[in-house]
Amino acid sequence: MKKLFVLLAVVAISFGFESCRDQEPTTHTKEVIREVEVKEEKSEGILERAGEKVDEKVNKEIDKTLDKID
Repeated sequence: MKKLFVLLAVVAISFGFESCRDQEPTTHTKEVIREVEVKEEKSEGILERAGEKVDEKVNKEIDKTLDKID
């Protein structure tokens, strides 16, 4: 009976150490690298952008008046 108990203890300890061994990972990972083109935003402030829009409108009006003169 004593031998059976020792045998069961040795078997239980061996199973305990078996689960602690390094195992191969079951999941595989892949590294994906994507190159993305980034557009540069203008570093102008709101006043400069608003001024450009006003300039375009004024230039159009000047062109219209010049066409009327011709």
